[in-house]
Amino acid sequence: MRANFRMQRLYLDAPISANGPIQATDEQVNYLANVLRLQEAAEILIFNGFDGEWKARLAFQSRKKIQIIPEELTRPQPEQPDLHYLFAPLKVGRLDYLIQKSVEMGAGVIQPVMTQHVQGKITSLDRLKANAVEAAEQCGILAIPEVREPIKLATLLETWPPDRRIIYCDEGADTNNPLDALRAVTEKKLALLIGPEGGFSEEEQRLLRGLEFVTPIPLGPRILRADTAAVAAFAVIQAVIGDWR
Repeated sequence: MRANFRMQRLYLDAPISANGPIQATDEQVNYLANVLRLQEAAEILIFNGFDGEWKARLAFQSRKKIQIIPEELTRPQPEQPDLHYLFAPLKVGRLDYLIQKSVEMGAGVIQPVMTQHVQGKITSLDRLKANAVEAAEQCGILAIPEVREPIKLATLLETWPPDRRIIYCDEGADTNNPLDALRAVTEKKLALLIGPEGGFSEEEQRLLRGLEFVTPIPLGPRILRADTAAVAAFAVIQAVIGDWR
């Protein structure tokens, strides 16, 4: 079922059930009353990543207190996307963009990976989660990705389950076409790995190429920034072996 983009959507960190009033937080009160300028009995769509999407009504108890009253389930909760997104952190502004686009493109797990040439760092998981929620609110997405703690690339690969294939963007590939490599993938469980701006080190390249559960792919003849490469890789994976089929 397609999302209704004519109504305002709001993520709630609370259980949702029919006619079970939810007290809006101070931040939500400010957003609903002062930013959106909604009035008594205004209708919005709410979701929490577990209970589906609901149409809800606002009840103003005072200028600083609002109850959100769920009234009707509009979309059931879908299965959580199973594509894991593994990425070397970028600088803050581009990192925000990267997280938002990964959610839009179907990431179910967001995993920062520290590589030898990484240029950014994760200073706040809460910021990553907030960007994921914002993307979900704006794009009609009901499943909020799991955001994991940063991990070193070598540690990640040592503990990686071999039944989940990692697809990573290899700027040293002999071809520009990723389709043949992707069509050869038979696993249903997938992960996308995007390296840092400076690329993977030679040691990391050797490590990745030597693992049976890793598939390198090119992304065409052009040099792409890491955030652009992520969107391009998501698109080709979803189109060839993902949920666009």
